[in-house]
Amino acid sequence: MMNAALQVVASIPSPGVSYFDIGPLRIHFYALCIILGIIVAVFLTNARLTKRGAEPWVVIDICLLAIPIAIIGARIFHVLTHPGFYFGEGSDFWAIFRIWEGGIAIYGALIGGAVGAWLGCRWTGIRFWTFADALAPGMLIAQALGRFGNWFNQELFGLPTTLPWGLEISPDNPAWPVGLPAGTLFHPTFAYEVVWNLLGAAVLLWVSKKFITLQWGRVFALYLIWYSAGRVVWESIRVDPTEIFLGLRVNVWWSIFAIVLGLVIFFAQKKRHPGLEPSPYMPGRGWSGAPAVVHSQNSESDFVDVSEPPVGKHQVAAKSTAHITK
Repeated sequence: MMNAALQVVASIPSPGVSYFDIGPLRIHFYALCIILGIIVAVFLTNARLTKRGAEPWVVIDICLLAIPIAIIGARIFHVLTHPGFYFGEGSDFWAIFRIWEGGIAIYGALIGGAVGAWLGCRWTGIRFWTFADALAPGMLIAQALGRFGNWFNQELFGLPTTLPWGLEISPDNPAWPVGLPAGTLFHPTFAYEVVWNLLGAAVLLWVSKKFITLQWGRVFALYLIWYSAGRVVWESIRVDPTEIFLGLRVNVWWSIFAIVLGLVIFFAQKKRHPGLEPSPYMPGRGWSGAPAVVHSQNSESDFVDVSEPPVGKHQVAAKSTAHITK
């Protein structure tokens, strides 16, 4: 009896509402969580890029392209990996466009966001890998905050559990597994991922400060490895329907692919660029207020020095004398 009471007290309740209305406008907590995550990521990325010598708030220009394309990519990826929700008999095709009801995929956001960020970097002159490294910790924080949207929607929870921190889900929820009795608790996969992502953000911030040579996209590579390693676990215990390929959920396969990709980026960039990035800007690009930059070791071909040679005191005096004489 005492164990049952302890379980009820310690379990994680789910919110009873997922939205609120302001006049004719309906605000979904799911969307607010995503927006909050984007804001935090933008501020953190701006601070990290500015510290590297980029123009303050150039991140906004990049995000103007990256964020919309990331959202579109996230939705397309979700629809393609859950075709039964939107296509075929009994499905609602128009639900594809009701993104506020939930259903965006992180890996789709990464693909779309990478395309948008690359275009934004070409536009602003920022090196793509510099931006990716600056973004990596903020991405993990944004993903952690976004997972609270799943909590408000009572979705993407895990297998039944008797652990005291089990998640309470309403039996009336359409996602309730068939055949389970009311009162069943589930693994709070959203909470697991929140903790994992915040811990990962702290790790990336620490290694970025401790090991200054982790540039040229290697911090972003560590992000891919860290996030995807956790995602393999959380995805494996989720009960929401999805496509199965060779016995594994499709997002488990994507997580494995992301881990491999992260490893390839890390070691390939380490071999290709053993030194520091010369500047956060591409050769020939920059801004007038940029601070002095660090030259990259063994990367002279990728650096264009457009600065004037230093002028000593005797040179200044000589110039002044010449001017007076003339």
